[in-house]
Amino acid sequence: MSTSTNTLSRDYPRTFCLADDIAVEIGLLTPADGEALAHFSASLPKHDLLFARRDLSHPKVLKAWLEALESGAVTSLAARVDGELIGCTGVLVDPHSWSRHVGELRVVLGPVWRGPGRGRRLIQESFACALGLELEKLVVHMTVDQRASITVFEELGFRAEAVLRKHVKDSQGRSFDLAVLSHHVAEVAARHATWGMTEALQG
Repeated sequence: MSTSTNTLSRDYPRTFCLADDIAVEIGLLTPADGEALAHFSASLPKHDLLFARRDLSHPKVLKAWLEALESGAVTSLAARVDGELIGCTGVLVDPHSWSRHVGELRVVLGPVWRGPGRGRRLIQESFACALGLELEKLVVHMTVDQRASITVFEELGFRAEAVLRKHVKDSQGRSFDLAVLSHHVAEVAARHATWGMTEALQG
């Protein structure tokens, strides 16, 4: 049975097939997914965790994420294969800031499942979430050495806005430059509507 909320423009779960005919289900991440989320986070390479502002493998960070899901402060999607969590997203919004029209996007995919089109689909679903939340802009942060991820985001319309020098440190104390990319989702959606492309893109 589909699940919907008054903030999302799509019904979930949704299923699509990879090129190797593996069915991937995308649905809402909920507080009930705590154990699966902890297991998934523990499986990620440490460098991948720099994609988020906080260490997702830390129990306190996971607890805060689950509480944010419960309160609605974060909208997250989960990608599953045969019930196993293989990736997730988060769209974070601060409704009390001057940038409440902006969402911070986080997308993480398990190493085994990375490949053409897989992370891309999660990002595209996040666009739909952002529009449902009436956001105008999405921003994403990643270290500049994550070239493959940056390329995927750029192919989907994200553009570099800034590079913050030595802005993050990993658990070994090594410093990395942080790239900030953005996408004006509302402007793009408006253009698609003008061109009559909206229905075609909702598949």
